[in-house]
Amino acid sequence: MKKIGVLTGGGDCPGLNAVIRAVVRKSIQYDWDIIGIKNGWKGLINGEIELLTDYSVSGILPKGGTIIGTSRTNPFNNKEDVQRLVENIKKFGIDAIVAIGGDDTLRVANKLHKMGVSIVGVPKTIDNDLSGTDYTFGFDTAISIVTEAIDRLHTTAESHHRVIVVEVMGRHAGWIATMAGIAGGADEILIPEVPFDINEVCKHLKDRYERGKKFSIIAVAEGAHPKVENSSNADNMESSSQNVGEAALVIQTKEKDAFGNVRLGGIGHTLAKEIEKRMGVETRVTILGHVQRGGTPTAHDRVLATRFGVAAVESIKDENFGIMVALQGDKIVPVPLEEATSKSKTVDMELYEIAKLFFG
Repeated sequence: MKKIGVLTGGGDCPGLNAVIRAVVRKSIQYDWDIIGIKNGWKGLINGEIELLTDYSVSGILPKGGTIIGTSRTNPFNNKEDVQRLVENIKKFGIDAIVAIGGDDTLRVANKLHKMGVSIVGVPKTIDNDLSGTDYTFGFDTAISIVTEAIDRLHTTAESHHRVIVVEVMGRHAGWIATMAGIAGGADEILIPEVPFDINEVCKHLKDRYERGKKFSIIAVAEGAHPKVENSSNADNMESSSQNVGEAALVIQTKEKDAFGNVRLGGIGHTLAKEIEKRMGVETRVTILGHVQRGGTPTAHDRVLATRFGVAAVESIKDENFGIMVALQGDKIVPVPLEEATSKSKTVDMELYEIAKLFFG
């Protein structure tokens, strides 16, 4: 009899329960016990666990969030936490762990693998920025939610002749803004990969107005930022451009999570104020925030999450540890955790060039 631990770390997203359900059902097929580790790595440090059964996962497939809880906990911030974590793995007789999470969670998994812990990763991030996999579950649901929001905002923007800025998630990668922006017909898409020029943005909007389009929708990723002028040109910068640059620094608060990530949010308001000031057009902001994470997963995410969960258990059966199950083409394949967490997967510029065809 094997004991398999499963945990969810980092931010919640639609499809987590589908993975948990698949891990449990596949493990039962092998007569293994499944231990639900509560609240991510925090639960393994504190010894918070529960036995997961077929009954435990009944009916959770369409449910958002995670039935075992999550947290942004980095055990490697404290040597004592790492020691307690390892001791609890032995105490509860956990033979292998399925770690479901994004780059931070999987970096911890990779470190533990190097310490001899048998571990398999499952890629989870609505930002879709994990390397080694074409898509992560939760992403499809997020872009569906954002696309619907943009569709709805079009009607109010047109009715009131407004510019509406829609701020979406995307710290280092603008996949959500790009994909939902294309799908929703956004008139401008601003992403972290391509620093924006406020003059160029306003020019596109003015061109629309001159063509009789008296409203605009701008999709902006939370990590988007303006171009930084060369110091030699600093004296020649327009004051308004300088204000945007300064304000962009303000949105990055000093508050950080357990992995050192600065809390983002606010670029939408900064951008809207600047556009309104420059163009004299009424501008509004919608920050979708955690709405993008919540609710029931799409059919695509349910299927992908289920495939990931089954593949993770099969990897444990084959004693193939230190890997992340990944989607490449139509196949689920193993990718080394080292490779998966080595860098962020940024937006394909060919896709962004397609989006730019519809700017302005």
